[in-house]
Parts: sequence; structure tokens; C-alpha cells
Amino acid sequence: MANLSLITPIEYLKGVGPQKADVIKKELLIFTIGDLLQYYPFRYIDRTKFHKIRQVHADLIGAQILGRLISLKEVGERRGKRLVAQFRDETGTMELVWFQSIPWLKKSLKIGSPYIIYGKPVEFNGAISMTHPEMELYSSAEKKVGNMTMQPVYSSTEKLKKFNLDTKGIQKLQQTALEAVYNGIEELLPAYILQKHNLIGHKEALLAIHFPQNVNELNAAIRRLKFEELFFIQLRLLRNKQLNTQKFKGHRFDKVGDRFNAFFNERLPFPLTNAQKRVIKEIRQDTNTGAQMNRLVQGDVGSGKTVVALMSMLIALDNGFQACMMAPTEILATQHYNGLKELIGEDICSIKLLTGSTPTKERRLIHQGLEDGSLDILIGTHALIEDKVKFKNIGFVVIDEQHRFGVEQRAKLWRKNVVPPHMLVMTATPIPRTLAMTLYGDLDISIIDELPAGRKPIKTVHFFENQRLRVFGFIREEVTKGRQVYIVYPLIKESEKMDLLYLEAGLEGLMREFPLPQYHISIVHGKMPVKDKDFEMQRFVKGETQIMVATTVIEVGVNVPNASVMIIENSERFGLSQLHQLRGRVGRGAEQSFCILMSGDKLSKEGRKRLDTMVRTNDGFEIAEVDLELRGPGDLSGTQQSGVLEMKIADLAKDQAILSEARSRVIEIFKEDPQLLAPQHQQLSIYLNQRAPGISWDKIS
Repeated sequence: MANLSLITPIEYLKGVGPQKADVIKKELLIFTIGDLLQYYPFRYIDRTKFHKIRQVHADLIGAQILGRLISLKEVGERRGKRLVAQFRDETGTMELVWFQSIPWLKKSLKIGSPYIIYGKPVEFNGAISMTHPEMELYSSAEKKVGNMTMQPVYSSTEKLKKFNLDTKGIQKLQQTALEAVYNGIEELLPAYILQKHNLIGHKEALLAIHFPQNVNELNAAIRRLKFEELFFIQLRLLRNKQLNTQKFKGHRFDKVGDRFNAFFNERLPFPLTNAQKRVIKEIRQDTNTGAQMNRLVQGDVGSGKTVVALMSMLIALDNGFQACMMAPTEILATQHYNGLKELIGEDICSIKLLTGSTPTKERRLIHQGLEDGSLDILIGTHALIEDKVKFKNIGFVVIDEQHRFGVEQRAKLWRKNVVPPHMLVMTATPIPRTLAMTLYGDLDISIIDELPAGRKPIKTVHFFENQRLRVFGFIREEVTKGRQVYIVYPLIKESEKMDLLYLEAGLEGLMREFPLPQYHISIVHGKMPVKDKDFEMQRFVKGETQIMVATTVIEVGVNVPNASVMIIENSERFGLSQLHQLRGRVGRGAEQSFCILMSGDKLSKEGRKRLDTMVRTNDGFEIAEVDLELRGPGDLSGTQQSGVLEMKIADLAKDQAILSEARSRVIEIFKEDPQLLAPQHQQLSIYLNQRAPGISWDKIS
């Protein structure tokens, strides 16, 4: 055992061996002793607290009692066989029952001896009992691990339990591991950081997280390990950012020329908001440094991200470069193209659209224009990343809703020039600050947090099923005014057929209320052929239909300024970010818009909180924070694939203050010692070079 360390394979730990190691690797992805020690308990039983038998009731999660075993007998036959004990303290008597391991228990349990028992109390025929309680002989002379302390509880599985790796078995392994490697565990953080942030040592934290003596010791261990985890994530991200700034040279855009000025002075249809001006200034500064820009622009639906992207592309054109914009779907790419074409007019620059539907003849002309430099801006879908698409001099790339693209797809665009183009990534999905700092910590982040002047906030209300006639009346009023209405049904993963039934049932009711020829309805759902779906969407876009009934296949980017009402059926089934995205389909014109959340009468606590949040605020960032709190980071769009968020103990929804502390400290370190050459930073340098090469997210975003 003397030669064991954190990187020793788990099979060499005493009590494991090849077979156990195999199941531990498969079930828990634990490969080394270090991995095992990072397998933290998910809760603790406070074994310092004792109940009296008369205080015990069935609502308790668990109860610990000190008493005496007064009798033990086997009752029943065959499958009904069980072992029943009477257990007594000074306040009363209760039954303990076992259905398994009866011969062993009969041999090992001692009648008349004092025991500490722990288990879940249940009530049967008015009496309290415990099934399969933990039993520990009580000795006032000695205190063992798990006796009179905070006892850890570990997640286990049926396969692990077959190898005696239930919570007690895992606890025993942790104890063996700590005994074997404790003295060799090195401190990872510099002493001045421990002092400044009042943190306990690394090995003390590992001991206390698995075997805490009291709540204060446990809290100190949790805080230390959370800080450490978030600190090293930020260290990797900010080192990547630093390396890429040094390594990847970028085109220098050192002037603002005729095209930008012509658009700004003659074509801009409305004044820029202060937020838009700020973001354009940040992009302008980035592209004039000689290093490749990687900037994420977050802005709610309708905040004017597209105009910022266009003006940035015009700066590229003024400096002799081409630009492109990639969108995840054909309808969104077409919408961007039509919108930009309308904004630019015919004389400022040449702009084309390339999608899977582009005819071969037109495609050849586009390829030729890109290669000879006569085509300035290309808008498109995944078609942009095909090998045939070659630019003469691409200098600026915009990616819309980047989480909809895979890593390799984004990287292909990045490789379209010898010197990589500047990258502007846009998202209308507000990302909570803590998540952005972690997931996009090596990107520069800009936020457009103002809506253009004249936009009225969308009014959101929550109605129950019994208020449906009132909703029908409201639809009639809005359509009479010449407005259009969306009605969206949920996508229930378990059954697409069920979705269709929901939609069809809703449609029948609508047809009765809104008969032809006075009202025209578009229908869009996932079972339709793409051609039919596009046809129905285009009818709605052109104003040929007044009501669009759809499942959630409705495109996130469809822009219909005349649509003033969004009705979301079974809204309690949607996530918060999805509700917010759907609400953003309306409110794009100057008229007052409305979002109506329909739900059943029975709402879960979480469902009610989601709907109350939607009614209370239109702020996408506030909504994103509540969403993170309710769902956790792993469920939020695009975060699971990153690999960055595989945290062992930190929780982004709850640990914002610790994350901010850790990030600030890392920023200070790189400012004072960019190469980590100072003696106190030697351990950090070793960590980065040997254990955490990290992922270059800005390179591929």
C-alpha cells in the first residue's frame, strides 16, 4: 500500500481486485484512486442526533435510536419467512423486521445488548416498525466512523450492490483509499489563496467530505472543493483564451469606410440603442488588435442582433474582406437574407443566399463570385461549410444560434482562410451569467440588453381551461383588427401520436369557433412533409392565414411583425426557456402583443413557478436564471456536449458567489504572472501542462 497514489488504478486498492474494479469502472466511471476520492456523497445522515421511540413517526426520512434488543424470533414459512425483533428504549418498544440474510442475523445479533439502529420508520396497524435497519453494537468507550458522526450516503446501483458496494461498502473503500494515499496528497492551490479565501487544505477537505465529524467541518470541506473545482475550470478556460490570443493572428480591420458609413447615414431605418452601439464598439476594438476575435453576442429576441452583425460585416468589407452568416435552418437563413437585402438595398454590396435548395446554375455563379471576390456577403445554412465553397478572402463569420451546430461544423468555417476569420457567435437564448462564465469562459461576451425604441413589452397572462371561451373571444377581437395569432401545442417526447391528437382535438374546437370562409388557419406539425410545412408557414408569413396552429416544430426564427398573440396550450409541459422563445415570436411590430399561457387546473410546484415567472417578467436573463435553478445546467441547451460542465460537486445554480471569487482570482493571477513562472504558481503550471490541456472552445465556437 505504501506505493499507492491518486493515479493508481482502482484494482490495486485493497478490497477491490479485477472483478470489482470492472463493475466500478462500468457503473461509476471510476478508474483510479483519485477518481474514487472524487466520488462524493450525495447526502449525509446526522448520526449525532438520536430519537426516542415515542418520538418516531412515519414522516421521518430516517431515525437513529439507541436502545436494547430484547427478543428475536423467526416467523412465517418459505417466501413469507422473516426475522422479527423487539427493540426497546426508556420510552417504548418497536418491531424490527428482516426478510433477507436471516441465518446470518440470527447468529450475529445479541439479545440483551445495546444497539444503535438507523432506518426509515413505517407505520403498520397503528404501530411503528423498521425494515432492514442498520445495526451497530453500542460501546460508550469507542466512537467509530459512522457512529456518533455525520454519515455519508453514496449513490449505488443494483450491479454494485451484488459486489457489496452499497453505501457502506463504498464508504469502506473510501476509508481504505484515504489511509493508503493520505500522506501523499499534494496541495493544489497556492498558500496565499487558501489564506485569502479562508480555505482548508486539499487533503483535509477530502477526509472531511467523506468522514465529517460535524456540520461545520463538512461545510468547510464542501466550500473548499467547490472553489477548487470552479477555480481549475476557469484556469483552463482563461489559459485557452490567453494562448489563442497569442497563437492565432487575426485580420486587422483598421478603418471604417464607405460601405459602413453609407449604411449608417443613409439606410439605417431606426436609431441604434446604446447596447447596440456598445457591442459594435467592442467588435470594432477586437478586430483592430491583430488577434482573431471570438465574441459571443447574447440578446433577447428582437433586440437587434442582426443589425449589429450586418454593420460588423460591412466593416470587414471596408477592409477588403468577404463575410458570411450561417443559420441552422433554411427558413431562418432565407429570413436573414431577405431582411439584410432589404436593409442594404442594391448599391452598398453584393449579397447572396446559399442553401440545400439553391439551383445548380445559381450555385455555380455563387461559387464563382466567392472565388473571384465579386460576392461580398454570403448567407446560408450548413451548405456554407461544404468543401466546394471557397472564398477569395473570408475575414468575418457570423454564426446564428450556434448551439444548433456541431463542433466540427463550426470548425470547418474557421478553416476557410489561412488566417482564421473573426468569429461572431449570436444567440437569442439568454444564458445565465454563471453558465456563460463557465461554458463560454474563453470567449468575450457582449450583451444587448435593450429593445429598440417603440417596442412595447409583451403582456403575458395565465389562464386555466375553464377560461377558454374568454380566450376565443380575444382571438376574434385581434383577428378583426387585422392581426394574426399563433396557437402552439407541446411536444411530448413519449408519444408524437399523442401530440397530434392534442393538436387535432384543439383544431376541431377552433374550426367550430372560427369557420371558413371568414377565418383561414395554417397547420404545421412534425409529421408533415417539409414542402407542405414550408408552404403553410409561408401562407402565414404572407398574411394569407390569420391563425397558425402548430406543435413545437414551429421555427424559432419565423418573423411575422403582424402576429400579436401567442397562445401556448398545456404550457405547464414546457421548459422556461422554450416558453420565452415562443413568446418572442410576437411583439415584433409596433402594436401591443400578448402571450396567453393555457394550463390544466393541477400544477406542480415547479410548473406554477415557471408560469408565474413568465407572467412576472419579460427579462430573458432573469428567466434563464430561474430556469437554471429549476433544471440545472446539464439540461440547458448545448451545455451537456461541452464536457466543461461535468462537475463533481459545484452547482452553477447555487454557487454563483464562489464562481465569481474563483474567476476573479484566476484573472488576477494571469495579470500578475501570465506564464505562471512564479514559485507559488508552479503547481498550477504543472496542473495545466500535465493534467488539463483543456478544450479550445473559442477556436471552434
